[in-house]
Amino acid sequence: MNGPMLWFLNRGTGIVLLVLMTLSVLLGILSARSRAGRGTPGFVRNVVHRNVALLAMAMLTVHVVSAVVDSYVDIRWWDAVVPWGGLYQPVWLGLGALAFDLLLAVALTSLLRTRLPHAAWRLVHWASYLAWAVAVIHGFGIGTDSDAQWSVLITAGCVLAVALALALRIGGVVRTAVRA
Repeated sequence: MNGPMLWFLNRGTGIVLLVLMTLSVLLGILSARSRAGRGTPGFVRNVVHRNVALLAMAMLTVHVVSAVVDSYVDIRWWDAVVPWGGLYQPVWLGLGALAFDLLLAVALTSLLRTRLPHAAWRLVHWASYLAWAVAVIHGFGIGTDSDAQWSVLITAGCVLAVALALALRIGGVVRTAVRA
């Protein structure tokens, strides 16, 4: 089964997924900052973060299914999970599988958060930063539109937003440590 609709679906979900993952990372950083969103209760920030992350996981599912179902390129279902051995652009596809695996670990441990020690949950949750970065590289390498101006601008905007949020977060942690 192939055709332009599957290709457009895969491309579209890939770019929307990048934006949703970026938004989820930004909301996670915002939720972790004690002073962020002073007018918004912490539980609201957490719920919005969780729902955006769930929407990203749903978009990721559509992205993977559309890639596997499209017979124009040979992407098998296990190529979405196993980061090696793919036949179509194996390095870039493998990075996508690695990002998927990391996000799956984050999602599963988040579902089990109340049953895990907080330190273990937090350690695995930090993998979402790595998953986001690997997904950006995956999209840059395998994306058919990665060199298009609109795609470069969206990707650069996402990278810049996360870099700025991380700089603010790290700066806040350093300031707190210096005061103590």
